[in-house]
Amino acid sequence: MSTNLKNVKRVTTHVLQEMKADGVKIAMLTAYDYSLARLVDRAGIDVILVGDSASNVMAGHETTLPITLDQMIYHACGVVRGSERALIVVDLPFGTYQGNSKGALNSAIRIMKESGAHAVKLEGGKEVLTSIERILTAGIPVMGHLGLTPQSIYKFGTYVVRAKEQEEADRLRADAKLLEEAGCFALVLEKIPAKLAAEVAASVQIPVIGIGAGAGVDGQVLVLHDMLGINQEFNPRFLRRYADLHGVITGAVSGYIKDVRAKDFPNNEEQY
Repeated sequence: MSTNLKNVKRVTTHVLQEMKADGVKIAMLTAYDYSLARLVDRAGIDVILVGDSASNVMAGHETTLPITLDQMIYHACGVVRGSERALIVVDLPFGTYQGNSKGALNSAIRIMKESGAHAVKLEGGKEVLTSIERILTAGIPVMGHLGLTPQSIYKFGTYVVRAKEQEEADRLRADAKLLEEAGCFALVLEKIPAKLAAEVAASVQIPVIGIGAGAGVDGQVLVLHDMLGINQEFNPRFLRRYADLHGVITGAVSGYIKDVRAKDFPNNEEQY
């Protein structure tokens, strides 16, 4: 392996490219605030995505559509302050890049200048190519996103697996090549057949990160609150829970309430 990750002070797009070349899998998670970003970063994560999933996880919306650019920048600022090693990628929210390449560039510039993040991510292929190209002209790294694109949920009408049919699979293959040729440094594939995802990852030179896209890609991404077991309602096949913080937090709060009611907290050692 040409890249010693233990000696990497800050993961960059170049480091990710070397990891793909060396066959080292990339680990990516979402984060939306300083405290959790700090924990995730110190644990050694490669990429932190400030996802528009904050709309669901942090604000309780049904979809990712309501979150605004100002809100994304707010979340990104905390994450950047909490990280020292990870590459920080920020989602461009719905309505800030579709059909308006100048608006897309302005949105990306605001994210980079106001938050200090390292890259942006946006959903779509050929239909958003002019926006991607415009952002890249400013030297801003872009991560693409194909397959299930949550910002288009009302178009799809469902969160089922995408690209199972030949026509859509062919379109996804073509879009992946287009995004690579345009200059995207990486690509997320969400909820598509594992065989297709592996084929795409092998056909492009840029790293491909999967979520519900099987093991044949160059890395994986999950929503932090899902994999920590804070959210209990979301149970897709691709989600592996690495903790049960729902139970831990509920138990801790219940214990606190019990101690307050019993006048056991604070005790003599816990007061001045």
